Amino acid sequence: MKALILSLMIIVGFAGVIEAKVQKKETARVQIHKTKQLRQSKIKVQFLELIEDSRCPTDTNCIWAGNAKIRVKLTKNGRTEITELDTMGDKKAVHFYGYSIMLTALTPEPASNIRIDRNGYVATFEAVKLSR
Repeated sequence: MKALILSLMIIVGFAGVIEAKVQKKETARVQIHKTKQLRQSKIKVQFLELIEDSRCPTDTNCIWAGNAKIRVKLTKNGRTEITELDTMGDKKAVHFYGYSIMLTALTPEPASNIRIDRNGYVATFEAVKLSR
């Protein structure tokens, strides 16, 4: 009985310490060579260029899914950072001005029978406020 009471006291004690904060995700679709400002964070995201696109065509079977790499410029309150983000590589997200900015999609997806216009790419970004 004492063990049960002690366990309940510990659980209640930790319940006050552990807070599950629901972070609102903010998304933006940005066409290549364009800029969009995220409403909540006020961060401007500019899709500067496509560096590489070695993603597996959607109508084929590949051993590896491939990767696309883009260069983006993030700006807020006079602070600017230019960085590269991957669809499947090592750097899918960057921390900037208290937010995690993640590349979640890049369209169009390649297919073996089409040639993608390099000016037709659209990147989808997700911003989540980092907790302290």
